[in-house]
Amino acid sequence: MPTTPKTHQPDGFVNALGLMSGTSLDGVDAALIRTDGTDIAAHGPSFTLPYTANLRQRLRTLLDRAPDLGVDDADLKAVEHALTVVHVQAVQRLRHMAPDMPVDLVGFHGQTILHRPGRTWQIGDAAYLSAQTNLPVIHDFRSADVAAGGEGAPLVPLYHAALLRNAPAPVAVLNIGGVANLSLIPSHGPIVACDTGPGNALLDDWAAQHTGIPYDKDGQLALGGKVAHNILEHLLAHPFFRKPAPKSLDRLSFHNALTCLEGLNAADGAATLVAFTAQTIARTPLPEQPRTWFVCGGGRHNPALMAALAQALPGTVYPAEQCGWKGDALEAECFGFLAVRSLNGLPLSLPTTTGVASPQTGGRLTCMGITPWGRRL
Repeated sequence: MPTTPKTHQPDGFVNALGLMSGTSLDGVDAALIRTDGTDIAAHGPSFTLPYTANLRQRLRTLLDRAPDLGVDDADLKAVEHALTVVHVQAVQRLRHMAPDMPVDLVGFHGQTILHRPGRTWQIGDAAYLSAQTNLPVIHDFRSADVAAGGEGAPLVPLYHAALLRNAPAPVAVLNIGGVANLSLIPSHGPIVACDTGPGNALLDDWAAQHTGIPYDKDGQLALGGKVAHNILEHLLAHPFFRKPAPKSLDRLSFHNALTCLEGLNAADGAATLVAFTAQTIARTPLPEQPRTWFVCGGGRHNPALMAALAQALPGTVYPAEQCGWKGDALEAECFGFLAVRSLNGLPLSLPTTTGVASPQTGGRLTCMGITPWGRRL
């Protein structure tokens, strides 16, 4: 791994702080990288700042209300402010963790509250974040892709491709957050990517309903249950799973699946949902099957899910740490990487990752006027 730089120079490389608050609604991931938007020179520190139970519940309620919300809704604005305050805290804490890696730029994804064909909506106040941190902020990463006819997701593939530039192909990165997505680096041709189906979201909601804990800790619930195969096959019959990549989902796209589990006990329902996630990944139509899978995101912490993946997927399944990555930091690192690509006018998405007609840049800049390395924006 490259040595963390003590100074930053105007050589095209930027110390970028990425922020990601994913669909699992567990908190803000923050990570520092040094990059020019093409190559990665150094990985800095990272950490997760958890949401309070209250903020998590307020965000979860917004997901249900989002289709009918106006942008000026008072509850929405209040939650957005509370969310942004947590992001400010995450930036300031990470800056204290890395005094020898001064931050030049922030990549701020925000919290997705709605994602569907033709519309994607992330909340978060970039102007407040910039003002409170005195840093330039790149945000609104997805809307340009959607406006150009793309799905707006997933956006992590170009970062995965940068990390795997020298890896033997075919190889895939599988990210399991609230929604699961994969990036395939094939033997020949461009990277292929898509959302595959539910990740942790259904299991989290099921666990919360039946145990009061907002996730299946250590996979204990699922490991104690049996898969209801008739229900599993019914869930897998949804036409989404036969669509080729690229394709994308909202966290609640399959929320009605929980009604199919009525009558099952908590453990059997959890086991069925774990099998559902694993099988949707395994059945994703791909031009080539990976020989190796690297798993990142919260799902890799669930032993039941990792065991199901190892059984269902062709090739070998490893946690991201197998190749020296920090599996909880990859998405945050990605949005630092994409922020620099946005600043340099480089594409954030491709026809084979989001379905956009041609490579598409994106992101919007909010800043105080001059970056710490002296480039006027």
